Amino acid sequence: MRRRQAMQNLQSKVIRPMLAQYVYPSKTGLFRIVRHGRQWRVLWDQREIGRHETAEAALIAARIACPQARLPGELALWRYIPELALAHSRVSSEGTRWQLAG
Repeated sequence: MRRRQAMQNLQSKVIRPMLAQYVYPSKTGLFRIVRHGRQWRVLWDQREIGRHETAEAALIAARIACPQARLPGELALWRYIPELALAHSRVSSEGTRWQLAG
């Protein structure tokens, strides 16, 4: 039991690369359409609604599954976050090689 908890804690601290995604906040929660390999996952807060071949198909499924969220019908109205949007802010496992002032 303790070993499983230790592994979960370790996994939660692992830095995962940011995936390309569309984001839309609604009154019922945060909706995300996230690129996952060749598929797009639809997430409502932390719950997965489904997986689809295209982002447009994922959007249609999200609108059908959660009509009360009143999601926009076009991906252009969602916020798009590209895959490497935060790549410049990550610290590599080797650390920085720059001298710090001070």
